[in-house]
Amino acid sequence: MKKLILFCFLLLGLNPTKAQGIGSLLLAGEDGSLLVENYLNPAVNGLMSGMNSGWYSTAKTHKKLGFDVTIGMNASFTPSKDQMFDFFSSNYNYITVADGADELPTVLSDNESETAFNVSIPTLSGDLKVGSFTMPGGVASELPINAIPTPFVQFGLGLPYKTEVKFRYVPDLNYDAKVNGSSIGIGLQHDLTQYLGLLGKLPFSISVMGAYSTVNIEYAIGKNLSDQISVSNGLARFALDTWTIQALGSLDLKILTFYAGLGYNSGTSKFNVNGDYTLSYDLQDLNQNSVGTIIENISDPINLAFSSSGTRATIGTRLNLLFFKIFADYTIQDYNTLSAGVAFSIR
Repeated sequence: MKKLILFCFLLLGLNPTKAQGIGSLLLAGEDGSLLVENYLNPAVNGLMSGMNSGWYSTAKTHKKLGFDVTIGMNASFTPSKDQMFDFFSSNYNYITVADGADELPTVLSDNESETAFNVSIPTLSGDLKVGSFTMPGGVASELPINAIPTPFVQFGLGLPYKTEVKFRYVPDLNYDAKVNGSSIGIGLQHDLTQYLGLLGKLPFSISVMGAYSTVNIEYAIGKNLSDQISVSNGLARFALDTWTIQALGSLDLKILTFYAGLGYNSGTSKFNVNGDYTLSYDLQDLNQNSVGTIIENISDPINLAFSSSGTRATIGTRLNLLFFKIFADYTIQDYNTLSAGVAFSIR
């Protein structure tokens, strides 16, 4: 399950060797969804920020049928406040932290300590279903500078009326045959300088740009998540949709371009774990005496929805070497993002 989490939210084949998978948290019953949400929330927000970044390196649009091919990378930094989350026991019905801690690492924490949980769920007969599981710590050590990377390949094409369309493809860095994923994006940029009369002759450009991206990933879950959980037809699905609209400005000189943008981001995502799961609990009476085991069957146990929105401001520069461009910019937003790349551009 940790492979699934890392691939879905970081889009990279990181090496999940340090901690036991989090699949055992299905033993937490209804509490499992809230725990997963708190653990993964910063990864989803960071991914949304990255998907909305790196769309431009100038406010100037291509001439008709001009084009560029860009290879780039966005890296969204995790705020320190989102590396840990507060565990309020009153928000959970069936689980407690074994050591009593009230602050736990999220998936993007640099705290790699695992957290042990105890589970106690009452049955209709008055006995208790009991169990335990371990949630992994953060994976920041597996990431460059604790930032969520979102690589992309982008194609831009000049249209009539000083308008440019952009198509984006995020490479599938699949390292596991169980994963099937795709990510695409489309953007549209329109030059406003053409409406400014003589000011349009200056090497300064302004434009507006809007873009949409979508990610869909499926992961086939193995037959056994732990000694206490077996799976039939297990499938996890992650879907993300992001939008951004921005006003752009650039000073386009022969060798250097200086550009900036101001706008708004929005995004939604869903994470579902589907299939049929067989859970095995120890059974205790109210005096904590073991009275056997109990088997429980559940279906489609996790259905989560995330959303994020906010303003953004970008500043960057580009080096122009004939047909080749090298650019880098920094965006201030909820998850500040560094973008960089190279492009082959004509007209």
